[in-house]
Amino acid sequence: MTRQRADLLFTGGPILTMDPARSRATSLAVTGGRITAVGHDEVKDLAGPGTEVVDLRGRLLLPGFQDAHVHAVMGGIELGECDLTGTVDPGEYLRRVRAYAGAHPEREWITGGGWSMESFAGGTPTREALDAAVPDRPVYLVNRDHHGAWVNSRALELAGVTADTSDPSDGRIERDDRGRPTGMLQEGAMILVGRLLPARTREDRIAGLLRAQKMLHGLGITAWQDALVSGSDGYPDVSDAYAAAAADGSLTATVVGALWWSRARGEEQIPDLLDKRERLTRGRLRCTSVKIMQDGVAENFTAAMTAPYLDACGCATANSGLSFVDPEALPGYVTALDAHGFQVHFHSLGDRAVREALDAVEAARAANGWRDTRPHLAHLQVVHPDDVGRFRALGATANMQPLWAAHEPQMDELTIPFLGPERAAWQYPFGDLLRAGTTLAAGSDWPVSSADPIEGIHVAVNRVLPGGDGKPFLPEQALDLSTALAAYTAGSAYVNHLDDTGCLRPGNRADLVVLDRDPFAGPAAAIAETSVHITYVDGTRVHTAPHA
Repeated sequence: MTRQRADLLFTGGPILTMDPARSRATSLAVTGGRITAVGHDEVKDLAGPGTEVVDLRGRLLLPGFQDAHVHAVMGGIELGECDLTGTVDPGEYLRRVRAYAGAHPEREWITGGGWSMESFAGGTPTREALDAAVPDRPVYLVNRDHHGAWVNSRALELAGVTADTSDPSDGRIERDDRGRPTGMLQEGAMILVGRLLPARTREDRIAGLLRAQKMLHGLGITAWQDALVSGSDGYPDVSDAYAAAAADGSLTATVVGALWWSRARGEEQIPDLLDKRERLTRGRLRCTSVKIMQDGVAENFTAAMTAPYLDACGCATANSGLSFVDPEALPGYVTALDAHGFQVHFHSLGDRAVREALDAVEAARAANGWRDTRPHLAHLQVVHPDDVGRFRALGATANMQPLWAAHEPQMDELTIPFLGPERAAWQYPFGDLLRAGTTLAAGSDWPVSSADPIEGIHVAVNRVLPGGDGKPFLPEQALDLSTALAAYTAGSAYVNHLDDTGCLRPGNRADLVVLDRDPFAGPAAAIAETSVHITYVDGTRVHTAPHA
């Protein structure tokens, strides 16, 4: 063992290393931002006069969490707007909208979001309710999934959206029985109004990033992959915020930025992506991934399925969802991206979208050989059993959002009845993917849902929401606690190509989190009671909870 004195020494509690060769230790030393020793009493000999000794007091030390699919800048911006999260009461939504509008008379538009589809019949609110709350200004509120927007009549009027307006190819205007827009815009139809929103400034985006970073560090997150950095097709470009923070050192997390694949363009956009990768990769930021959004979401019937959705009577409809990128062209696009060394990050929620993404990865492997590009498929709500084994065979990582794998009204009322019993049983098959040898990573999709890894881990293990005591959702797909923690640490580190993180071994970066307890010491039902006390990035403390 090296006799170099430690800058930082942890002792007095359990240490979960995520190293299969030595999963548990009781002492860990850090020097120069790197782990220099992991072990037991012998590590204490590295303490010197200048060593900061952290007494864990029985608390668990483990690698910093990494979020493999998050929208940090947009989440941070939304924290400063009309926030509708934390309730499903339509009356409360309107109270908050009125209060926000009253507190911000200078705002030309009232923007924000976080409302839940379960709050409204059929998942679709109406413009009339917003008209009563804000009659004089346009209102644009995205739902918690960010696949739909609730707007008032003034917003529709300004956008020129009427009964005569056609649905875009990648979205839908919800209409009443006379064909008039109801105030709910799905998927690509959001841009019909969204394009009129006042442009957010570079300063707004930087403030949003720093607000999000503080929150994410407070949840023990030391690195992440932002799933939409350079936008188009109506999605915002937030790359300037990351570039500025990476340049001036205010970006303390390590970030992989996923560049957006425009579904309105083809392979001719690759030179632009190469240019962005070159320009935006600096400091703690690497824009080495490309996000392809292959489909929508099940609740509004835009997730791409291999068989049609059912109607409220249980009969097959003519709708099997949307493939946003032509599945015939997708393999060629992915093969070209892979040849240029890009990782491809798929949004693939329905079983047809999952299959189309895997087919594209298979084509890239056949054409280019196995390159270290580490493709991953996010969301995976419905996976056909025939495709489960293909993940391991193709080296495609399953990027889970575990918090969604639970019974709740959005699942029980807006999804399961329209999938049917057989297909509903194919949802979030984390256990089957693990047993098939798939590499698992995990993320939150915040601000779509909570960014707290502990909450996601709780659901991955229990298949019940935190605080819930109902029936577990497909409990045979549950993961054990070690596997769930590994997905949020070593698994996401693998996806992010951060091979010197995610595992506590000598030479690795000291990205660390101290929990308030050892969750292995209590019942699985109490995992969500765990909280983060301290977070370190490269051995530097970036978060300390009160009374930690």
